[in-house]
Amino acid sequence: MILPTISDGEDKSSPLKNRIRKNYKHLRKWAKRTNTDCFRIYDRDIKEYPIAIDIYAGKFCVQYFSFDREDDELDTAEVDEILTSLFGDCQIYSRSRVRRRKFEQYEKRGENKEFFTALECGVKFKINLNDYLDTGLFLDHRTTRKLVAIDAKSKRLLNLFAYTCSFSVQAAMSGAAFTKSVDMSNTYTSWGRDNFELNHLSAKTHLIIRDDCLKFLDYEREKYDVIVIDPPTISRSKRMEEMFDVQKDYINLISKSLRLLEKGGVIYFSTNSRKFSFDKEVFSRCKIEEISHKTVPEDFHKKNIHRCWKIIPC
Repeated sequence: MILPTISDGEDKSSPLKNRIRKNYKHLRKWAKRTNTDCFRIYDRDIKEYPIAIDIYAGKFCVQYFSFDREDDELDTAEVDEILTSLFGDCQIYSRSRVRRRKFEQYEKRGENKEFFTALECGVKFKINLNDYLDTGLFLDHRTTRKLVAIDAKSKRLLNLFAYTCSFSVQAAMSGAAFTKSVDMSNTYTSWGRDNFELNHLSAKTHLIIRDDCLKFLDYEREKYDVIVIDPPTISRSKRMEEMFDVQKDYINLISKSLRLLEKGGVIYFSTNSRKFSFDKEVFSRCKIEEISHKTVPEDFHKKNIHRCWKIIPC
């Protein structure tokens, strides 16, 4: 586990520096206790600094949020200087988070293949801070992963839109009897296999399927005790016959998933769409509880980072 030390002493000229120091000192104690070295140390706390700073095994990922698509130049000097003054000579990776157009796909950023390992609650995950807009591990779902892992102990888990299989890996390490992870991306399914291998988990009981999740649900016949559904807001892939839209497709997605659920099973459904509306009346035979407030970790100060529901057939 890599948790860098931080310099002491208040700097009255820099509220950002003081806030980062305060946050990190508080979270470092929790990180040591939970064997975790990847978490958020600053989350747009101060209006004048609309940035997020995440730490992964001693490396820093700084995200600059902007609504101006034409402003591609990042002024990173001030933040880089603050991080260096606090943590010494450190690796800092910066990227701009700009609101996407509806039909726009995220593109690969580079080909450096700079992968390294970070720890979340003692579980190893492969991270890349350079080549992709996302890092390989969505930190805001740390608590959700633990809730899922508890429910999946000694049970069967299906993970849809699995990305790099973090839900499945965390569940497997907590004692899940069987997991199946489904994602359309060859890059991410391969990354997921690496995450299982990092933790010495058997490929025989933890399967990864490359497929369109909606098509997969049409032919899948196995049953599961826990199903995780964490789809993108919008997705348009060359392998898809039509664009996926979480608001338009969630009813079909959950309905198909319910058919694969064992008696007494549970579905965790999550989305990061700010405009998403969940019509509970459609699933009148299910007990549906929004658990968003229970799933956002304490290091995330923006509590609307995602929304999450627990769905249990009556």
